[in-house]
Amino acid sequence: MVAGLVIAGCSSKPLLPYTADTTPLMLVPAVQSKTQDKRGRFREIFCKVLEVRKDSIPDYRECDEALSRVAQEPESTGKAVNLGPALRKLKVLFVPGVGWDCFSKWLAMENTIPEHLRQFGYDMATVEIDGLASSASNATKIRDAILDRPQDGVQPNLVLLGYSKGAVDVQVTLANYPEIHRRVAAVVSLAGSIGGSPLANDTSNDQLNLLQLFPGATCKPIDGGALQDLRPETRKAWLSRHTLPAGIAYYSLVTFPKPNNISSILHGSYNKLLQVDARNDSQMLFYDQFLPASALVAYLNADHWAAAVPIARTHAALGEFLVDRNAYPREALYEALLRLIDEDLGKADTSLLR
Repeated sequence: MVAGLVIAGCSSKPLLPYTADTTPLMLVPAVQSKTQDKRGRFREIFCKVLEVRKDSIPDYRECDEALSRVAQEPESTGKAVNLGPALRKLKVLFVPGVGWDCFSKWLAMENTIPEHLRQFGYDMATVEIDGLASSASNATKIRDAILDRPQDGVQPNLVLLGYSKGAVDVQVTLANYPEIHRRVAAVVSLAGSIGGSPLANDTSNDQLNLLQLFPGATCKPIDGGALQDLRPETRKAWLSRHTLPAGIAYYSLVTFPKPNNISSILHGSYNKLLQVDARNDSQMLFYDQFLPASALVAYLNADHWAAAVPIARTHAALGEFLVDRNAYPREALYEALLRLIDEDLGKADTSLLR
């Protein structure tokens, strides 16, 4: 639990302090950027997966409760949804966020998502990054994990799924190691810290390093760069200097929970971000989660932890009293995401033949 509380900080300093020494920024609606809005098609796929799998997956909920409708969402396409074997055997490399190796043993995550995906020909593995290290340091681990995997066939089949700061680590990997580009089919930001979090301005390295005291923690500070990489000034400056490489499909899954769907233990950090914008998941503002020029997949009615960290499943008491909004149909979410990517890549392959 320390992870969310530490990042929440405890001082009364402004979350976004005044400075004229900043990168020029412009916030524009997604429809005015290069973003493709795939929410209509994803809702179709996700709802179908939920309907068909509801008796075999944990944490089932109605589709309209799993997704948040934000502004004008595109209409559904009416096209059939493939729920059979994968068209392309995509392999997900999941890149976790800050402090993952500090509490992963305690979390005792079940292997339910990879097991669920393998039924259909997909695969999934977690990259062992250093949870308290900088993105530059973790980028080398991600590169090595990619190059160590055998390449199946001519087409790229790796999907890099970055959660929270893991999405930033993936961005830096792509920028620093172009030799991996030909291996990567798609990149997904899941509640990604793309634009940084104002909470990082209110937190010190000493506070973050308290995660080493978590029972069973194996994490080390390494280079002390994790917190700096989460600060909005750092992230936005980095974005102004870098663009994503061509030839890879990019997607953003954004957490946009209803205010009553935030776990009790995260209310403190949610309320801190409330001073900036009520549209936050307890760690990130919704618009800071977008990967530039990516396809907008969905707004999830889930807080920052519920999107990827199944605490309530393995710690029932915490799930009842503190992490009480942690239930989310993640198996169905990941399957629907891969089926959308699979479908998109199939269309791209077909267009190349024309």
